[in-house]
Amino acid sequence: MQNSKYLVANERDAYWGLTVSTVGFDTVEVGESYPTKGHADGYYFDMDKGRELNEYQMLYLLEGEGTFRSAHVEETKIKTGDVFLLFPGEWHTYGPLPHSRWKSYWIGFKGKNMDERVANGFLSVEKPIYRVGFSVEMIELYKNALKAANEEAAYSQQLLAGIVNHLIGMMYSLERNIILNKNQTQVELINRARLKIRESLESDLTIQHLAEDLGVSYSNFRKLFKEYTGLSPALYQQDLKLQRAKELLSTTKLSIKEIAYRLNFDSPDYFSSKFRMKTGHKPSDFREHNS
Repeated sequence: MQNSKYLVANERDAYWGLTVSTVGFDTVEVGESYPTKGHADGYYFDMDKGRELNEYQMLYLLEGEGTFRSAHVEETKIKTGDVFLLFPGEWHTYGPLPHSRWKSYWIGFKGKNMDERVANGFLSVEKPIYRVGFSVEMIELYKNALKAANEEAAYSQQLLAGIVNHLIGMMYSLERNIILNKNQTQVELINRARLKIRESLESDLTIQHLAEDLGVSYSNFRKLFKEYTGLSPALYQQDLKLQRAKELLSTTKLSIKEIAYRLNFDSPDYFSSKFRMKTGHKPSDFREHNS
């Protein structure tokens, strides 16, 4: 059983940064041929021969077991709860194992938003499979995409582009958190560290002292913190201090010098420099426009 929709996008839609070409869902019973019939030209393929697409696709396997293979990845088992990405110009093949029932959603898209994520290393042909598990939120997003595609209301391409971005973000975040949360001790350590940093913005707490208090070496703490948050602990602390500086500039009459020293910046000039780099404004200008 298949429910699919193929879409067209105009030139102006492309300027949005992402357009959607196909959305669908299919169920393949044990012993049935795969892929199912009814795909548009260029989408149907023979599992033995594989294919290349001129777009990205994101498939979510709701039920079943199968295999995936591409130009950059040897044959790999895929299972319920896996997401796999197809990349434009990348040969690939996939499908269910003979004994397995198969239920999946897919959505196809293209655009500079995705091209930039690949170019910047967020997504890669070397890592097309994401182990995200069962996610009600992802299922609802696919259902919403299929509904929007079938209705094809005005500006549906912009709505669908938003759904794709949400799906990609969820896929990326879910897998990273599953991996990181396997070590609950490390998760608790980072959460304690983040809370301590937030509670100590107006103290002289250093990241080195924080690592000592937590009983870990500075180098290991810095590596773990950055892996979990995407930021070094020093930059995380600085960004929170600059957020606090915005509050103080907007809601108090403290001088810029007083704010700088209250937040333990080395000097008012250093504070002003970091504030301007972060916000694009001098502290005095920010206060003038926000108080």
